[in-house]
Amino acid sequence: MLNVAILTTGGTIDKTYNERDGSLRNVGSGLDEILGRLRLHDVQVTMIPVMSKDSLEMTDRDRLLILQATREALDAHDAVLISHGTDTLAVTGELLHRELRDLRKPVVLTGAMRPYMFRDTDAYQNVTEALLACRLLPAGVYVVMHSQALRLPGVVKDWTEMTFRHASAVAAST
Repeated sequence: MLNVAILTTGGTIDKTYNERDGSLRNVGSGLDEILGRLRLHDVQVTMIPVMSKDSLEMTDRDRLLILQATREALDAHDAVLISHGTDTLAVTGELLHRELRDLRKPVVLTGAMRPYMFRDTDAYQNVTEALLACRLLPAGVYVVMHSQALRLPGVVKDWTEMTFRHASAVAAST
């Protein structure tokens, strides 16, 4: 049995549409709905809400809260999956890589470029891949989405392709 803590922090993956004003907002997590559609044999998930923010609004203090929640979750779980907004996901990932020394378990960050409630969302794919990565990857901090698992440090958002790459790969393509 794989025991995974999922820390929710907000971001596009959790945005919901407000019919009154046409906005997309973080007002909670949609991960329960995503997980409810998956067949999770031999996986026990513990949801831990940390915050519900667009990652562009996250502060250094918010990132320290994520770090603390990750440390606490690592004590009681086989892996930690963090749902995070993609705009600053790499910033949080670098902090976790720098501060979580002597990791013995995987810490996986994922998100979505389109909200889970959109028909063409990448949220289901990314959450599924991140859960599999929690089972298969060795200890370390990773960004997992779009059919790739990228180990930190050096992961950045590729704004041209709207995915993540190692910084050296993005520099080589420009």
